[in-house]
Amino acid sequence: MFRIPLLTMTTALTMSAASIAALATAATLVLAPAPATAEMKKDIVDTAVAAGSFKTLVAAVQAAGLVETLKGEGPFTVFAPTDEAFARLPAGTVEDLLKPENKDRLVAILTYHVVPGKVMSSDLRDGMMAKTVQGQSAKITLSVPPMIDDARIIRPDIETSNGVIHVIDAVILPRQ
Repeated sequence: MFRIPLLTMTTALTMSAASIAALATAATLVLAPAPATAEMKKDIVDTAVAAGSFKTLVAAVQAAGLVETLKGEGPFTVFAPTDEAFARLPAGTVEDLLKPENKDRLVAILTYHVVPGKVMSSDLRDGMMAKTVQGQSAKITLSVPPMIDDARIIRPDIETSNGVIHVIDAVILPRQ
């Protein structure tokens, strides 16, 4: 058994104020939380949740069983329709897509909004065809504003820990 020697009363009393301050500073450095860094960004799903304007998209991702995928390593590029974009769909469309029997169609629509890799707006080229996770390609048009298919990219380059989000103003649909 090991014995840990305790500071004697004499030693404790003879410690200088500078020594005590140094120990206190060292303890503060060890116990203080690390500052936030770029490496501590939220993933795509947590970023969408925190933004507050993607409630419908997040509900759809949950119903489609894609949460773990989009929280995964990636990288992914997500063209994310806002709640307003979903609200512009014909009445009842979102509710129908969220039903369990329509999961395959929902997955197809959502994965059409995802491109493998981290594609920043500076990587986009006019007329390029972006191959989506769904399998089809979506057309990029660099007009003012830039577009993917018929949706305007209204806020590009929201970087996340596992990719990037480009906010769009419409739900884009794969060809049938």
